[in-house]
Amino acid sequence: MALKVSTGLRNYMMDTGSLGDALALGFINIYAGSPPADADAAVGGATLLLQLTESGDGVTGLNMAAAAVNGVLSKLSSEDWQGTVLTNGTAAWYRHVEAADTGVSSTTEKRIQGTIATAGADMNMTDVALVASAVETVNSYSVALPTY
Repeated sequence: MALKVSTGLRNYMMDTGSLGDALALGFINIYAGSPPADADAAVGGATLLLQLTESGDGVTGLNMAAAAVNGVLSKLSSEDWQGTVLTNGTAAWYRHVEAADTGVSSTTEKRIQGTIATAGADMNMTDVALVASAVETVNSYSVALPTY
């Protein structure tokens, strides 16, 4: 599956600013269950397994690098993106969201939504079977714009 980008993020990038600015100090929420049809839709009945924050502190948002390289924007290398698993489950999809995003249906929230698997997904994890209280770390994350 290709990444799904919300209407709010597309409009922001076309009118106002960069992807990095749009999601600065936001979070990545990792879910079990079926993903919504698109990034504008509500999270619905999916189970939140984990929220990634800077150093896993639960409050400090994440940042992307200051500059893209060859159309790819990566996580800020100096940050440690971590979170403590809330409940046992199988990671299936994620949303990179603004800090205040509540997961409701919206065409103004800035979001990226993608799949999770051990290989061939938008976000690959070593193991998608998450265990409550375990600390998960994401060492590599990037977003690319399509080539022509």
